[in-house]
Amino acid sequence: MYEPEYHIRLTKEDGARYAILPGDPGRTEQIAKYFDNPREVMFNREFRTFSGYLEGEKVLAVSTGIGAPSAAICVEELAHIGVDTFIRTGTCGGMQLNVNPGDLVIASGAIRMDGTSKEYMPVEFPAVADFEVTNALAQAADNLGIPHHIGVVQSKDSFYGQHSPDSMGAAEELKAKWEAWKRGGCLASEMESSILFIVASLRRLRAGAVFHCVWNQEQAGHGMPTEKNENTDGAVRAAVEAIRIMIKKDTKNK
Repeated sequence: MYEPEYHIRLTKEDGARYAILPGDPGRTEQIAKYFDNPREVMFNREFRTFSGYLEGEKVLAVSTGIGAPSAAICVEELAHIGVDTFIRTGTCGGMQLNVNPGDLVIASGAIRMDGTSKEYMPVEFPAVADFEVTNALAQAADNLGIPHHIGVVQSKDSFYGQHSPDSMGAAEELKAKWEAWKRGGCLASEMESSILFIVASLRRLRAGAVFHCVWNQEQAGHGMPTEKNENTDGAVRAAVEAIRIMIKKDTKNK
């Protein structure tokens, strides 16, 4: 008998090569609806797991909760049971004026405004997505006909540091950095991809990330008409389609 991992409570018998990682435990069930023979395996703390099959290959959907610390734990423990390919699917807020609610943002890299990744690698080391996984996500979005953008995102620890910066003691620093990220072309703000990319680099794993843009506060600030879009199904379908693409490619190259 294998010992279960401490937090996700999965063993090597539950393992698979591929995993889709939402933050929300409720979204694992939404993802699993696209699997063949889906079943719930475990639900411990914020970590809810479904397994199933795509293209005949076992896959997992595992929630990470909110933020970098729990996401790092999840990736580490999934790697222990055999997962080597990860796709993060979640939500983001648009930062460039052309990123509309409902669009997908595929992260090629992430600004490391989280604290957890600094305990893995010095801050000079970049948080970069795997090229093959990023290409698979771009192909998936094209196949599905969903508007999408590819580029750098910001990974932060404080949700309200973004949305209520003036209420923070570090208000001036937060606002100055936000303006710098925008000038550099940062597409969107979210909370997990930087640690996913750093852990993947260190552990020699493959990782990518796709986000559903819920809202764009920059559009609102410029007086542009903008409405929140809470329907995350496009990002879920893109992640599932990208896993299919990866499985087919890996099988061909085996």
